[in-house]
Amino acid sequence: SELVEYFRSQMGQDPDMASAVAAIRTLLEFLKRHKVETIQGLRENLTQAIDRLISVDSSVAVSSGGELFLRFISLTSLEHPDLSQCKKVMVERGELFLEKISLSRNKVAKLCHTFIKDGAKILTHSSSRVVLRVLQNAAADKKRFTVYVTESQPDSAGQKNMADALRKLNVPVTVVLDAAVGYIMEKVDLVIVGAEGVVESGGIINKIGTYQMAVCSKAHNKPFYVVAESFKFVRLYPLNQQDVPDKFKYKADTLKTTKNLAEEHPMIDYTPPSLITLLFTDLGVLTPSAVSDELIKLYL
Repeated sequence: SELVEYFRSQMGQDPDMASAVAAIRTLLEFLKRHKVETIQGLRENLTQAIDRLISVDSSVAVSSGGELFLRFISLTSLEHPDLSQCKKVMVERGELFLEKISLSRNKVAKLCHTFIKDGAKILTHSSSRVVLRVLQNAAADKKRFTVYVTESQPDSAGQKNMADALRKLNVPVTVVLDAAVGYIMEKVDLVIVGAEGVVESGGIINKIGTYQMAVCSKAHNKPFYVVAESFKFVRLYPLNQQDVPDKFKYKADTLKTTKNLAEEHPMIDYTPPSLITLLFTDLGVLTPSAVSDELIKLYL
């Protein structure tokens, strides 16, 4: 469909764009083009559009970003009974929301890079655009640091994307095996990871292997920092790995084609709040226990 094509073209144009931002741009475009008779109809169609995007990109952030976008623009429908005026205000609010979230990665990076001391040895997992921005800022500040990055199977995202990006910044980088996280932990000063989703408990959903890294950090008393934009705050409260919905665990294609998911490798895991030192977000530096308050404010 047109919607999916637009979403894919957004993703293709800018490899640096988070999939949630591409989804929100797509929803905004959908809102502008949409011809509808009622507010209720518009809302229903936007909800369906979000579901359609989730069926193409099953990341948690597309789901949470879409829902937050809908909430942010829907507040206006109560104030304007006139449909065309209401739609106009919705589009304006949508553009404001997009602008706000476009700035969030830089806000996160500003807050976090002060925690990187000169000479630091940093471990990160897989490939995260937010982590990369944090490290870019630290490098621009003339800080010297070295990075260990996991290769991150099954798609080698750490080796292919993250390590290459860091080499381009002239940051000393070593790719380590996923199985070597425990071995390397004694050498590092801190761990910084991104997140696909931040859940109500202050825990995170992220690329498979994040949980074991957090367990190792805790055992070695190393700070475990999470960097994530607030549009990744999602209304979920998993207590363990089994509680995370399958729609987030597997790639969209896998969900469509596989009969028995038990035979598939999950792409993400859940890291509980007890293993996380701090979360750096565009809403500020949060302890895991502070996340639920912020999440309630976002979704009110």
